[in-house]
Amino acid sequence: MRLLYSLLALLLAPALSAQEPYTYTSVPGDPLEARIYTLKNGLQVWLSRNTDAPRIQTNIAVRAGSKNDPSDATGLAHYLEHMLFKGTSRIGTVNWKEEQRLLEAISAAYEARRATTDDVERDRIYARIDSLSVAAAQYAVPNEYDKMVKSIGARGTNAYTSNERTVYINDIPSDELEKWMMIESERFQELVLRLFHTELETVYEEFNRVQDNDRRRSGTRLNELLYPTHPYGTQTTIGRGEHLKDPSMVKIHEFFTKYYVPNNMAVILAGDIDFDRTIAMVDKYFGDREGKEVPAFDFTPEAPIVGPRIASVTGPDAEWVDIAWRFDGYTGDQEAMLQLIDGLMTNGRAGIVDLDLLQDQRVLDARTSVSVATDYSEFNMHGEPKEGQTLEQVHDLLMGSMERLRKGDFEPWLLAAVVNDRRQRQIRFWNEHNRLRAAAMTDAFILQKDWQEVVTLHDRMGRITKQEVVDFANAHLGPGHVVVFKRTGDPKDVYKVPKPRITQLDMGRERTSAWRTAWEKVPSARSEPEFVDYDAVITHRELNGGVPLAVVANPSNDLFSLRYIV
Repeated sequence: MRLLYSLLALLLAPALSAQEPYTYTSVPGDPLEARIYTLKNGLQVWLSRNTDAPRIQTNIAVRAGSKNDPSDATGLAHYLEHMLFKGTSRIGTVNWKEEQRLLEAISAAYEARRATTDDVERDRIYARIDSLSVAAAQYAVPNEYDKMVKSIGARGTNAYTSNERTVYINDIPSDELEKWMMIESERFQELVLRLFHTELETVYEEFNRVQDNDRRRSGTRLNELLYPTHPYGTQTTIGRGEHLKDPSMVKIHEFFTKYYVPNNMAVILAGDIDFDRTIAMVDKYFGDREGKEVPAFDFTPEAPIVGPRIASVTGPDAEWVDIAWRFDGYTGDQEAMLQLIDGLMTNGRAGIVDLDLLQDQRVLDARTSVSVATDYSEFNMHGEPKEGQTLEQVHDLLMGSMERLRKGDFEPWLLAAVVNDRRQRQIRFWNEHNRLRAAAMTDAFILQKDWQEVVTLHDRMGRITKQEVVDFANAHLGPGHVVVFKRTGDPKDVYKVPKPRITQLDMGRERTSAWRTAWEKVPSARSEPEFVDYDAVITHRELNGGVPLAVVANPSNDLFSLRYIV
């Protein structure tokens, strides 16, 4: 009952905005009308309002990923992501005092196992870990986080880890925003490595699946060529098999303590929100954590790529070739140029690659793409051979299309067409999908983009001249690139982590923590339904010939749609 009172007290606590207003930055003309706040503890809050549906896309983003993994414990950031779904000292347990004692013993056993190379001793320690895990499981409440968010109507509950980010995702009803914040503020207060032993089996399975994935194998080799000394190329998100076999709970806790701090995180919300009420609510639930200095990520710049670096990988899938050029990390002007070139090369209709290779059916498939990151960015070309065609021939055709760009062999009107096409697609996608709004704001936070650069990207693309494109391509899209041929054949040097011997755990699926029981008694907000007055929103007119016309204004953006009913 004491816990219920504490949760109710938190729910009824006065909003801090009653004492002082929250300052924010915004950009005139921003189609998202985003507001960017920074709380006193350094936590960034990105808000975008869209009332088309009573739902909110929620992203909680952390500026830490696999490039921040210790070199002797790769895969750590990804494994930590898994563990953030296991609860806290109050969520996911029925007896934290006893469970904590056992979890500490498990952690010590893992450290002892890491410290020895004697196989007999390692097996003995592993048997103890298994035994301790069985004992600890009797206090665990499995999947309690998932059950709670599902109970408030959450969809798409997930998370992902990549080179320099970890992002936790939900799509929730707007009237459950506060109960969601209660869960998440508790979730990110502390790390509990509950059911660590069994979750490791899940990560092993994921690692082994990756070893059979030709796309992942090819991408890893490409990164090794592009970034031979940088973690983008020397480390993968899933980690090295030998590191996964010897996990360190201590190092995972250290990573959480170092990077999961307010001034290295952002709460990003897009959907049916009230700005003032929402920022006060975020402050109430997330503003009490203390920020602290986050270590800077330092690296030695890569040596220039002066000529083609070429490699091959084999696997059972159909063949392809990838070509990539490396660029510096994110800058607004460079991104504008690369995105424009990407559209000039492939846009689905009139790009150089579209016309030169696809419409003439000279290859089975071909496309280009841009990848922008903090430390380095890439421009990529991808090609797949038609029957009887070699990968070398596809490579030469792709490079021929690039040569056309370098020579300026494209119509000048294509520049404006690319910009207009990308602008309208962005407006439409942002208007229709809260998750894409949240994704854009997440990217900006992770890459530390000035939001004005995001809003004005297409304006800056529109000011680039054809000659500037040609000059840039000749300076940067030449012989200094890497090539990976993905050939059909038996994969080589495939390493798989053997699954550990795990005693089946007896966990009561109907257990409930005291925290959840109290949380469920907290009343949810209830939104008043809004009914459309069709007579008020639809304007009726008559065209020549007595053809009726019905018009509904679009208050969200400058796009329109037209339908004929015959």
